[in-house]
Amino acid sequence: MTKNMMRLTSMVSAIALTCMTTPAFADRSNDTLRAAMAEEILNLDYNYTTKREYIILAQLTDATLFDIDPETQQVMPSVATGYEFVDETTLDVTLRDDVQFHDGTLLTAEDVAYTFNWIASGESESNANGVLARWLDNVEVIDGQTVRFHLTSIYPLVLRDLANRIMLRKAGTYTVDGQIDRDAMSSDLIGTGPYRVVSFEPGTELVLERFDGFFGDAPEIQNIVVRNIPDVGTQQAEMMSGGIDWMFKVPLDLAQSLGATPLATHLSGADLRVGFIVLDAAGHTDPDGPLTNVLVRRAINHALNTEEMAQYLIGGSAEAIHTACHPAQFGCDQSSTAYEYNPERARELLAEAGYPDGFPLEFWAYRDKPAAEAVAADLEAVGIDVDLRYVKLESLNQARAARDIPAYFGTWGSGGTADTAAIARIHFSESDRNLSGDAELQDLILSAEQTNDQDERLSIYSEAIGTIADEAYWAPLFSYSANYLTSPDLNFPLDPDGLPRLQNSSWK
Repeated sequence: MTKNMMRLTSMVSAIALTCMTTPAFADRSNDTLRAAMAEEILNLDYNYTTKREYIILAQLTDATLFDIDPETQQVMPSVATGYEFVDETTLDVTLRDDVQFHDGTLLTAEDVAYTFNWIASGESESNANGVLARWLDNVEVIDGQTVRFHLTSIYPLVLRDLANRIMLRKAGTYTVDGQIDRDAMSSDLIGTGPYRVVSFEPGTELVLERFDGFFGDAPEIQNIVVRNIPDVGTQQAEMMSGGIDWMFKVPLDLAQSLGATPLATHLSGADLRVGFIVLDAAGHTDPDGPLTNVLVRRAINHALNTEEMAQYLIGGSAEAIHTACHPAQFGCDQSSTAYEYNPERARELLAEAGYPDGFPLEFWAYRDKPAAEAVAADLEAVGIDVDLRYVKLESLNQARAARDIPAYFGTWGSGGTADTAAIARIHFSESDRNLSGDAELQDLILSAEQTNDQDERLSIYSEAIGTIADEAYWAPLFSYSANYLTSPDLNFPLDPDGLPRLQNSSWK
C-alpha cells in the first residue's frame, strides 16, 4: 500500500468511527442517484469520445440498434427489431416505429443511414470512425423502417459493433448553417436513451432526468446527477457524508475499509480487462537479445506468481490467467499451454538458453505500480536484472511506436466485447503492440475476421491462442476486478461483462 493510500485509509477509518451511530444514507425523497467520476467529463457525444466513463453515460442518454445481453452475450433487439443477411456482405436491419429523440421527434430510417454514413466518412473525424472503417461501405434507406448496410468484406462482428459503439443522431445533426459542427451534440445532447440531459457543466456536473418517451423499459430512478470529483479522498468523504451514492474504480484497500462500515456497501464484480506482459520476441530492441529465445520467454512465464498478484494486488473477483485473452471471451481456448509458477524451472530454462546468471531487462509500466513492482521482484528472484521504468502512458506509447521497448506491462479491456477478436486484432496484427514478429500468426488472427462461420472462427482462435502460449509471446498475468462503493440504500446490480449500468439501479 502506498503512503497516500495509507493516509487515506486512516482518514476513512477515523471519519467512519465518528459517523457509526448516525450513518448518512441516501436521501430518496427527490429520487436522485448521485454518482461520482474522477475522469473529467467534457463531451456528452460518445461518437466523439472514448473511455469507460463515456460508455456509462452513453448507455443513459443513447440507444443503439442492438443490445448485447451481458449474461449470454447474445445480440438482442433495441432500436432495431431484427436483421437479415441478404448475402455475406449485405445486411438489412428493420427498425421500431416508436423510437423518440429527446426533443420528441420520431427516429426514421433516414436518421439511421445518416448517422452511419456520417461517422464512416473521413470528414466526420469521429472516434467511432475506426470501428466502421473496418467493414462499412455505406448505408442506404430501403423503406421507412428498413436500412441496408453494404459491407466492404465479410465481417463476423458487425452486429456487435452495431450494439456497442454508434449512437444514433438526427439527420443533419453535424451540419449547422451549412458548416460542419462536430461538437453539435457535445453539450446539448439529443439522444434516444432512457435519460435526457437537463443541464451540463463540463468538468463539473451533469444532470439527467428520466425520459418519459423512451421506447424501452423505463428505469426505476427518476434523476441521475453525475459529479466530477477528481480526488478519491474527496469522493470517499462525500460518500460518508451522504453527498454521493455511487463511485467506481475504487482502490481495493479503500473499498474494503469503507465497505466494512455502515456508511457504504463495497461491491466487487467481474471486468473483461486483463493484465499481461508483452515481450519483444521479434528483436526490435535487440535482434540477438535474450527475448528472441523462446526458452527465455517461457522462463519469464514460469517466474511469475500470478495467483498471488491476482489475489492480493488486484483482489475481488480477479483471477490469474494463462491466455492472451479473457477466459470469458469467445475463442479464448483455455486448453492452451499454462506455465505454472515455478522459479526453479525458470532458472533451469534461463541456464539452458545460455543465461545462467540472468541478463539485464528494461521493463516498462504505466499503471498498477504495485503489480509492476511484483513482476519485477519475481523476475529478479530468478536472476533477471530488472530496470523498472514506470512512466506515463503517453511516454510508453511513444517508446513502443518507436520500437524501443523490450518488455512492458499492458492491460486491455476489449471495449467490453466478449470476443477474442477485440484483443487479438489489436495486439497480434498490424499494430505497434505486436512484438511477436510472427507473420503467420498475424495472418491467422486476421483470417478469423474473414468468415461468418462461428465454428471456424472458434477453431482459428484456438490455434492462435495456442501458438501465442507455446511461443510465450506474452506472459499473461490476471483479469481485473471492478470495485464499487454505493449507498447502503442503493441496489446496483453487477453484470458479468464488467460494464456498469446505472440505468438498472433502484432503491432498496
